[in-house]
Amino acid sequence: MAGSPDRTQDEGGLRDQMVRFHSYLHGGTSSLISTLIVFPVYKTVFRQQIHNTSVHRAVGQLLKEGAAKLYRGVAPPLLMRTLNGTLLFGLQDTLHHQLSLSSQQVIFPSALPALAGFGAGLVEAVVFTPFERVQNVLQNGQNDRHVPTLKSVLVRLKGKRLALGYYRALLPITVRNALGSSLYFGLKGPLCAVVEAQGLSPGVSSFISGTLTSMAISLTLYPLSVLVANMQAQVGGEVKGIMACWRMLWESRQQSVALLYRGGSLVILRSCITWGIATAIYNRHQKRSD
Repeated sequence: MAGSPDRTQDEGGLRDQMVRFHSYLHGGTSSLISTLIVFPVYKTVFRQQIHNTSVHRAVGQLLKEGAAKLYRGVAPPLLMRTLNGTLLFGLQDTLHHQLSLSSQQVIFPSALPALAGFGAGLVEAVVFTPFERVQNVLQNGQNDRHVPTLKSVLVRLKGKRLALGYYRALLPITVRNALGSSLYFGLKGPLCAVVEAQGLSPGVSSFISGTLTSMAISLTLYPLSVLVANMQAQVGGEVKGIMACWRMLWESRQQSVALLYRGGSLVILRSCITWGIATAIYNRHQKRSD
């Protein structure tokens, strides 16, 4: 029967599945584009975090190594960020949809995006910690001799226990990603509405909201990112726990917050470009799909 409730319900369910699929597709696309644009900036920040150098010196190191090495190590982050965006945006949208159906007003609707983002961040940490581990090893210039290629890194990490190999620094990554995702999805929507109310276009509003949100998150959680980079950059040698690594990091920065935040200015720039572009592209595609 053409107008039967069952058929209408089936069609509605199919449309709903397509909307969820679009969230995964658009998340991956937006992340891929933004990653290609900001990778040189990311690599400069990484050098500052590992070698405790100024922006000028870090850029000088990269220029000395030449253009051929500028995108050395881009494959893992490109793959990671594309898959990351696919999972993060798509899973958050799926979790948000499920929570909306099942919460029955036990949870305030305004809190659902942040709660779904927290769940997506937990899954993201478990899935992508190995990618980040490989990326940090490859981008550490001190590893060029004994692990010069992606294959050599993979072989070296495979021979270690998960906690020391691919899943080194899982706990701080989980904390960083869960909190960061929760704040991002909880804040970007309200900020976008506020900016758009000033008369700006939806695309510009999305870019600004993504920029401001990620800027605040990056600066807040930056010490965790520095800790993760230092824990994951080495392969072999003496293995220390989280607190021991944090004490070493704090002492190496002369117990100075300013030195701990070295590279923070470029983190702001990277966040502005990456999440501004990603948010704008994602929101635009989602509106077209609705």
